[in-house]
Amino acid sequence: MKIIISPAKKMRIDTDSLNYYQLPHFIEDTEVLLTYLKTLNYEQLKSIWKCSDKIATLNYERIKKMNLYTNLTPTILSFDGIQYNYMAPIIFETKQFEYIQTHLRILSGFYGMLKPFDGVVPYLLEMQAKLNGEKLNSLYDFWNHKLANKLFSETNCIINLASKEYSKCISKFINKNIRFVNCVFGEMIRNKVVEKGTLVKMARGEMVRYMAENQIKDVKNIKKFNRLNYVFVDYLSDNNTFVFVKK
Repeated sequence: MKIIISPAKKMRIDTDSLNYYQLPHFIEDTEVLLTYLKTLNYEQLKSIWKCSDKIATLNYERIKKMNLYTNLTPTILSFDGIQYNYMAPIIFETKQFEYIQTHLRILSGFYGMLKPFDGVVPYLLEMQAKLNGEKLNSLYDFWNHKLANKLFSETNCIINLASKEYSKCISKFINKNIRFVNCVFGEMIRNKVVEKGTLVKMARGEMVRYMAENQIKDVKNIKKFNRLNYVFVDYLSDNNTFVFVKK
């Protein structure tokens, strides 16, 4: 069983708290992307990033100086967003770290797919970004089936806690031998389950923490998740969609 989640836009450097274990599996592909990005000027990169001048300036300087092999931070400590804050890996104990290293995979436009203790550097490159190159434009085309093939080689059961932007890198390659379980976190409004962005990110982080703390290895056991006032609703769910609704 593997859990997939999205990265966060904001990243930090922390080379002191924990050591990284290894380089990312797709580091050679990341080198290809970085080589291309280094050929672009500020305006071209800002167009790809679609961000403010402040963020573009920060990441432009990062690209120009970027070295994929030095001053690396473990992935799980590098991403700094709502989902990661609610996962709260900084308070994990050894067995929880061992659990996520085995079961958690983080999808990335720049690195492809990461284990929690892969060593990374801060970057900005969302999966849906258009790179505007003749041979290198869509990141979906660039990664194609590589990420799904790697994941399918590790498991036949995937728990999806990633956004659609990232999860479709895997879901569009699903075959009959793979069980792909989507987790929905919503509120019942006018007899419909409505998902709200920030609350969903919070719930996804809590779910990873819940699974790590309880060492869950059977997908059916995530139905017991009851944090942030969410409860599993059987009649709204099926074999491949688990629906959790706020009380």
